[in-house]
Amino acid sequence: MFTGLIQALGKLKPLGNDQFQISCNSTNSHQILSDLAIGDSVAVDGVCLTVVSVLPQGFVAVASPETLNRTTLGKVPDAAVNLETSLRAGSKLGGHFVTGHVDAIGCLAASTPTANAWVMRFAAPATANARWQRQVAPYIVPKGSIAVNGISLTVADCDAGGNWFEVAVIPHSFSETNLCYLQPGSLVNLEADILGKYVAKFLRSGSQQMPETWEEIPANSLGGITPEFLAEHGFI
Repeated sequence: MFTGLIQALGKLKPLGNDQFQISCNSTNSHQILSDLAIGDSVAVDGVCLTVVSVLPQGFVAVASPETLNRTTLGKVPDAAVNLETSLRAGSKLGGHFVTGHVDAIGCLAASTPTANAWVMRFAAPATANARWQRQVAPYIVPKGSIAVNGISLTVADCDAGGNWFEVAVIPHSFSETNLCYLQPGSLVNLEADILGKYVAKFLRSGSQQMPETWEEIPANSLGGITPEFLAEHGFI
């Protein structure tokens, strides 16, 4: 489990097959390396990986075929990646609960600087639209949480079907993560809020046509939530 608050930047180098070397040379690397041990979990661009070897300035991690297929790992040579060690009991939870299990790949559609932030719009790349619609779109809501490359961000705006969403990124988050390296078309890892997934499953529990897995939920299947429903259940 992670928080979505990035601790350092690293460089990702494929070693062949399912192994990656992550080099940590940023000024904040001590937050990753100070007590890193074999078997530890580290979020690499939002992907939970297991450390199999500790290096003087980094570590080696292994990724499963499913992880390689579902994420951006290895798709960009020498990519700058966001790093976060796993959440410890008693630690501050400044972001939101991030599992490190990526739902789908998205891409940067546009990045617009404003007076005090960057407004970044993300959408589904053409080759991943179906997965986005099943696994991400139903859980994108205004003011909700989403992890982009492992970064805990708040949805500032989105369309009704969840086909795109915008986030407002403050200067610190922009400069201290790999968001500053993204260009329109750059691919990113997306993880929808785990709490939203459980709420959706709870709301479906009484349905006679409940899908076998949460991944089969259509993007428009949660339209029954109304102000009256929320008031009846104590949310208003």
